[in-house]
Parts: sequence; C-alpha cells; structure tokens
Amino acid sequence: IYTAAKLQGIPATTAIAEYVPGQFEINFNHVKDPLKAADQAILFKRLVKGVAEAHGLEASFMAKLSPDLAGNGMHIHCSVEDEAGENIFADIDEKHRSVPFLSAIGGLCETMGDAMAIFAPHGNSYRRLVPGSYAPMAPHWGYNNRTVAMRVPLGARRVEHRVAGADANPYLVMAAMLAGMHYGMTHDIEPPQPITGDAYERIDSNKAPNWQNALDDFHASEFIRSYFGDTFVKTYLAIKRNELV
Repeated sequence: IYTAAKLQGIPATTAIAEYVPGQFEINFNHVKDPLKAADQAILFKRLVKGVAEAHGLEASFMAKLSPDLAGNGMHIHCSVEDEAGENIFADIDEKHRSVPFLSAIGGLCETMGDAMAIFAPHGNSYRRLVPGSYAPMAPHWGYNNRTVAMRVPLGARRVEHRVAGADANPYLVMAAMLAGMHYGMTHDIEPPQPITGDAYERIDSNKAPNWQNALDDFHASEFIRSYFGDTFVKTYLAIKRNELV
C-alpha cells in the first residue's frame, strides 16, 4: 500500500493496527484543497482494494463489519486559512479564545443532526453509532477527547470531525463540514460547553441516530437546503428513501 500510494502521489503516511483484528488506520498528510483531499480519499480506497486483491485478500470500508466489534470511521482534521495563508483559528482575544474557532465548532455541533444522512449514508452506517464503540452519537466537542464528535487535539488550532463512517462520500462529508463551520462563523454560534470525561455516559442509548430520522431531519433542514440546494436535496432523498425501503 505504501508503494502504490507513493507511485500514485497519494500522501498516505503511517498505517496503524487498530482495535479490531484486521483493522487499520491510515493517516494522510495535510493538503489545503478539500477537493483534492476528497479525490485522494477515493483513489486511496480503490488502491487499497486493488492491492488487497492482488494478495488474495479483500478490503472493506464498511462502517460496521460485526455487531461485536468497533466500526470504521473517516476522521477529518480541518482548519481555515485567510487570503494570506494564516490559520484564522489561531486568532485569539484577550481571554485567550479564538472566536472564529469556537463559532465554527458551534456551527458543526448545531448542524450535525441536519447532515447525519451524509455522515451516515447507509443502513449499515447506523450500526456503528452505538455507545462505547469509538463512534460519536451526539453533537459534543472537547479538548483531546476521543469520545466526542468534534475533537480539538491538544494544543492545536484545528478540529477533528469524527462523525462520518468510512462508507461516507468524502466530497459530501467535507462539503457538510465546511458548510457547518461557515454557518457557525457567519451566525456567531456559541458552542456548548466542552465535554470532559466519557461523553458516552451523557448519551441516552434510546436516542441513538437512526436512518429514518436522519433522512427526515435532512429533508426538514433549511441549513441543508441553503448550502446544497433543492435539486440535490430532492435527488439525494429520493435515492436514500428508496434504499431504506
């Protein structure tokens, strides 16, 4: 995989054995263009499947392979630069807060439910979203907390969006993320208090995300319609509701 990625110009770095047998986390180097990052994610999936097949194996990017094991996520780290190439999240006020950063996180938290049909696009996607499975279920955020949906790495001025599964479309996921951040910053949305400790303990398991509710929220969302347009919403819902049936 390393060799094939290098030959194809895909900036894959470390491969780490994860919690589940046969599960690996692959990290990518940062690229500034989200469209290019999405291209690389798609090409990498094809690359992994091809390399695996060449060795008599099969690679899967399903969100959940087994009900007894943790699922597969697609975590995306994101910050925003100004025209001078400076990270605007690094701008802090007299209270040592980055107002744009907090507003962006507030937007991501507020719009997470509206965009869940994008972050979890299939029936199998929702099997991953269960308590204690390393998959976030509620719009929580926190500093260096891997149980929340939006994690701020220690000392960093970026957010790690941990909601989407490995089965999600990276183009749509990044579009929904950027839309949520833009919405938060343009509406000065105050985020909830950051979570410390285990975020799963603050979740009602009876309110776990489900596909039907996600599609209903997607359909009702003015946020989604304003950023994605009526044509996309109508087409996406028609496809997904047909799959749901």
